[in-house]
Amino acid sequence: MEPLHEELEHRWQSMFAALARGEDLPPGCRLRAEGMAEAAVLLGAANCDELDEIMDKCYQAAFGRRLTDDFGEDWRSYSPFPENPAMARRAPVYPSTAD
Repeated sequence: MEPLHEELEHRWQSMFAALARGEDLPPGCRLRAEGMAEAAVLLGAANCDELDEIMDKCYQAAFGRRLTDDFGEDWRSYSPFPENPAMARRAPVYPSTAD
């Protein structure tokens, strides 16, 4: 495996594992991985489909489900490459007043 593939896999594993544990994910982690994936494609070291397969494998290892299970078959239509669907769960919000 290419060193770039290995590094992306490591980053995605770390990101998705943290999210699966309910931890917050600093946006910089996601953005750097996205930039690295885009650079890999621009340099010809990878293509979008193979990187999506690696990301899906990492997501499945962390959550026990595939990306398509959680985001639908068309998840790339609203999260175009190189975006990662790595978002923390929304925090519960409770009104502080009655109005």
